[in-house]
Amino acid sequence: MKVSLLRRCWVTFTIWVIGSYASAINRFQIKGAHKIPRSGGVLVASNHISAYDTIFLPWAVIRANPLQMIWAPAKEELFANRFMGMVYRSWGAFPVRRGRDVRAGKHINELLIDQKVMLFPEGTRHKDGVLGKGNRGVGKIIYDTRPQVIPAAMTGVNRWRFPSLGAEGGVSFGDALDFQDLYALDDCKETHQLIANRVMEAIAALLKAEGSYIDAG
Repeated sequence: MKVSLLRRCWVTFTIWVIGSYASAINRFQIKGAHKIPRSGGVLVASNHISAYDTIFLPWAVIRANPLQMIWAPAKEELFANRFMGMVYRSWGAFPVRRGRDVRAGKHINELLIDQKVMLFPEGTRHKDGVLGKGNRGVGKIIYDTRPQVIPAAMTGVNRWRFPSLGAEGGVSFGDALDFQDLYALDDCKETHQLIANRVMEAIAALLKAEGSYIDAG
């Protein structure tokens, strides 16, 4: 998929502005960004603890991969305002209806041919920092598209208040996950859930390494 240089420059510029707030004014640390593949279809799968995730995660990815895009599905309510909807779209966000959105799912699959996409497998925010269960729909996407899957763990930003100064938080990226054994299984709900579970296990391992793991049970 071709994206104009002007749009990629716009995304990189605005992301660096956001990054100045995150990592210069505050103490947002990025670990393991070198593990994000430079090319090919890449799915960055992260836990979801704050609205900040949707802007700080792209900052961490684009900082390591300037002039690239990272696409993100977002709830359709965010696009109700025409101006803000245009801004969100310019950054690579696209609307998703609640429930099963076939059109959005198809768009994600098409992007993962050669683009970077970020998803929150839990499907909802956990402001208390608890790591929830992975949605099998994410497992289905991975099974169908076979992208390079990079787990990511957001920490600390659920305690930030805007504006903040010197607040601590960060994101850690893990190694690409291997699903070859699961790809050999039937294309069914059970397989999709096993894939989603493996993603969540990798995110949990990253959170444990940061001392930020909270079990939902």
